[in-house]
Amino acid sequence: MTIRNEMPASELEGIEWRKSRKSGPQGGNCVEVAHLPDGLVAIRNSRHLGGPALLFRPMEWAAFLGGVRDGDFG
Repeated sequence: MTIRNEMPASELEGIEWRKSRKSGPQGGNCVEVAHLPDGLVAIRNSRHLGGPALLFRPMEWAAFLGGVRDGDFG
């Protein structure tokens, strides 16, 4: 299988998706994250499980998480 950005998340087989601990019990507007065997990190919309997955390299993911921690996104 060729893994590519914006591929249907349902095509990423054999991985474990995780939702944030900060997500409420009702779900809401959440994203889920999966660490792929090749080191990429995939995210998907929890309301559209088969929708597109966005893929990030480890350095990109680390920069994103740093921005979240620093309050860069509002």
